[in-house]
Amino acid sequence: MYEKTRVVLVGATGLIGRAVMAEAVGRPDINLVAVARREVPLPKGARMQMLLSDTAHWPDAIAAGRPHTVVIALGTTIKAVGGDKPAFRAVDHDLVLECAQAAKEAGARQLIVVSSVGAQFSSKNFYLSVKGEIEDKLARLHFDRFDILRPGLLRGHREGPPRPAERLGMAFSPLLDLLMMGSLRKYRSARASDLAKVVLSLAGSKQRGRQVHHHDDFQRILRRG
Repeated sequence: MYEKTRVVLVGATGLIGRAVMAEAVGRPDINLVAVARREVPLPKGARMQMLLSDTAHWPDAIAAGRPHTVVIALGTTIKAVGGDKPAFRAVDHDLVLECAQAAKEAGARQLIVVSSVGAQFSSKNFYLSVKGEIEDKLARLHFDRFDILRPGLLRGHREGPPRPAERLGMAFSPLLDLLMMGSLRKYRSARASDLAKVVLSLAGSKQRGRQVHHHDDFQRILRRG
C-alpha cells in the first residue's frame, strides 16, 4: 500500500509542467494537483486535479491543494518578454517567491524548484543572476526539504511560437553533450521527460535540508528509479 504524496504543481502549461503531468500518470504514490492560468489538455489516463485562476489567486489555489510537496516549474525568457527585464523578473522572481511563500503557509514540507545551470546571484548575466537570487530567497523560507534542479538546455516539444535558436540547440545537443566532460558535464542538456521523472522521484523525500541537483545527480536519481 503506497503512502500518497500530495504534490501541487505550479507552472503546468510549460514544458516541464506538462512532462510532470504525463509522468505522474499511473503513479499510485502521487496525488497531483496542478495550478495554471489557463486550461491545458490532460495526459491520457491522468487522474489529477487542475485548478485554474489568475496568478493573483494562485496562493489560494496552492492552499486548496493541501500540499505535502510543491513543485514550481515557472519561467520565461528575456526574448519572450521582448527584452523587458522587469517583466522577466516579475515571473522568475516575484511570482516564484509568492508561490513559495504560499506553499510554506499552506503547510508544505518540501519545495522543488526548476532553476538553471549556472544560477548565481553574483553572475553578470541577468538571467542567471535572477535565478540565483530567487534560489537564495527561497532557501530563507526554511522548508524541511528544498530541492533545486539546475538543468542545462531542456529538450522537448514546447507549445507556442517556435524558438529557432532553441530548436537548433536541441538538434545539436547530443553531439555537444559528448564534448562536455569533467566540470562541464553539468551543462549537458536534459530531456523534459527525464527531469519530470527526477521531480517525481524527489517528491515526498523524508530527508531534510537543501539539495542542489545537476546533470550527474539527475542520472543517479534516474538509475535509482
